Amino acid sequence: MTRASLTISIPDDVWIGRISRSFPNVEMIILSAFPGDETATGLVEISGADVAGAIEAFEAEDTVTELDVLNRGEDATMIQIETTEPTLLFPIVGSGIPLEMPFPIREGEARWIVTCSHDRLSELGAQLDAVGIPYTLHTLDHDYGAESLLTDDQRTLIETAIEEGYYDVPRTCTLTELADVAGIAKSTCSEKLHRAESKIVLAFATDSET
Repeated sequence: MTRASLTISIPDDVWIGRISRSFPNVEMIILSAFPGDETATGLVEISGADVAGAIEAFEAEDTVTELDVLNRGEDATMIQIETTEPTLLFPIVGSGIPLEMPFPIREGEARWIVTCSHDRLSELGAQLDAVGIPYTLHTLDHDYGAESLLTDDQRTLIETAIEEGYYDVPRTCTLTELADVAGIAKSTCSEKLHRAESKIVLAFATDSET
């Protein structure tokens, strides 16, 4: 499993990138986005020096078919938009990666964080290249840790097994002894360990194949 952060340089021919560059002192935070068959709907929080001007620019775009102001605050305004050209979402949909929300857009650049396999990350890069969207990969973290894979009970049992010496070579703690320390039946202990170990091994094998 891989966690990556990227900066997406949105081209001027993509309307939201063009608007963002026209209002360099305005930040747009995409709170949520849903691509449909012909249009996409997004929830956007806009803040900065010229929020009203940015909203007018949104309304003037031919590809923005609907815009509703949901909330006007002192620091930010929240709008809901519908667009016929959700170009920025195409690479995400094409690669099958769940994009973490919210993400900011400022001066034509979006910052994305994704968690996926190496294969899907490579596919995301290919999809971005296909629609002509440049990107910069900032961080790439490999995470095989139990915290991201296991339930709380599974993680606790694995940690106990390590502390008691169940995984030492040679082993200094038997399954029966581990079950006693954990306060569970031997059969339950065996099943929980097997499920936890299976998750860890499969995650390692999936990432190693890429």
